Parts: sequence; structure tokens; C-alpha cells
Amino acid sequence: MFAESPFNYAYKGLDIYRYDHFLENALESSGEHSCDTAPSWDFYKLAPGEYEKILDGYDVIVFSDVKLKIFQLAPQFFDRIKFGSRVLTYPDRVRLTVEAVRGGKRVMFLGGWLSFTGAMGKGGWNRSGLKEILPVRCLDYEDLVESTEGFTARREDAGFCPHVDFSDFPPILGYNKTLPRKEASIHLAVKETGDPLMSTLRYGKGTTLAYTSDPAPHWGCNFIYWSRYNDFWLACLDYLMRLR
Repeated sequence: MFAESPFNYAYKGLDIYRYDHFLENALESSGEHSCDTAPSWDFYKLAPGEYEKILDGYDVIVFSDVKLKIFQLAPQFFDRIKFGSRVLTYPDRVRLTVEAVRGGKRVMFLGGWLSFTGAMGKGGWNRSGLKEILPVRCLDYEDLVESTEGFTARREDAGFCPHVDFSDFPPILGYNKTLPRKEASIHLAVKETGDPLMSTLRYGKGTTLAYTSDPAPHWGCNFIYWSRYNDFWLACLDYLMRLR
């Protein structure tokens, strides 16, 4: 999701795009799964107790381009009327996420400018307890690797997506550079650099998956039109659900 304007810091001509429908449609394409989506600002605005209901009610949670501050802040902290009326604290959504995975939840962490460490460190996942459950190690500085020529995928695990042919994997225009985690499994790597592209980690009773590029534009502006895009995400979902 992003806001785009041809004008410099001007609101005229502003268009707001939501790109979550590409992944949503892919996950629902088999007819076996249903998917609900929400922009990061709706996640931010969840009232206390609402995120806990989501964790309880869904088999898999997906985060893409959701910076750490969205987890850590709540609108109620900025309601000046409440200042001084009581001590203001709210449930820690990072802790809730880690505990949910430990208890058996499946979570996908997908890339973007505000994922992992992110642009100028704004993703911030490396500065929180999320790093406990990520299948990769985040950098301590900006992790964006981008090229107008693009990058492709190399299979590292023959058992992952065996029916998906990666020979025509389209060029992705960027990804978040991460480091392998010894406890995790690397299934796909960036062919040109060897950096992790798809990894999974068993944590407690749950499992997490990291895809370090974006499932949508702009990094994924070619990826979303790949003939195997739907098959790829369904395979990721099925693989994640099978791991115990």
C-alpha cells in the first residue's frame, strides 16, 4: 500500500492504492482457503483485545510492510484527554505475536521497504522480540537491495514447491538483505547474491515463514504476473501448515 502523487509534498492529485488483493487472490485461488486483509493503519487502530481475537481466529497471519511502530504504538497514547486520568498501557502486540507462534500459530513475514530492518531502519523488526521468531537474522542497518535489472530465485531445497518450475521466475526489483539463521531452513535464495529469499523456522509449536521480497509492486511488479504466482503462494501456505 502506498500514496502516490506527481506533486512534491502536495495533496492535489493524490491516489491511494492497496496492493494486498494480489496475494489475497492467490491464497484463495484454490477454493480451499479464505483470506481477510487490512491495511497497516487498521492494524494500528485495533482496540485492546481485538488483535488477540485475530490471533485466536485465524490459522495463518501475514505481515508485509508493517513497521515495528505499528506493533508498538496505539492511537490511545495520543488522546490528550486521557493524559493524567490514568496510567496508559496497552497489550504488547509483539509479545502477543511471539507467544502465539510459540503456542502453535503460523505467521508469514513478507518483505518491503518497511519490513525486516527496512529503509533507513524504519522496519525495525530487528529491534524487537520479533527477531526471536523470524527465520532469518536482520541487519542492524538499512537492508534494501535494489536493481532496475532485477534478481531471480534459486531453489535451495528440492522438497520445497517441487511442482513449481522456477526457471522462468520473473525479475524482482529488490529485496531485504538478511542473514541465514542456523536453526532455520532456506528454501529459496537470490540467485545473483546467495542471500535468503524464502526461509522457514519452527518455533515452539508454531512455524514462521520469511519471503524477503515484496509479494506486490513495486518490487513485485513482474512477480505478480508470473504464471505460477498463485501456485507459489499456495505451496508456501500448504508447506507452512504441514510443518509440525
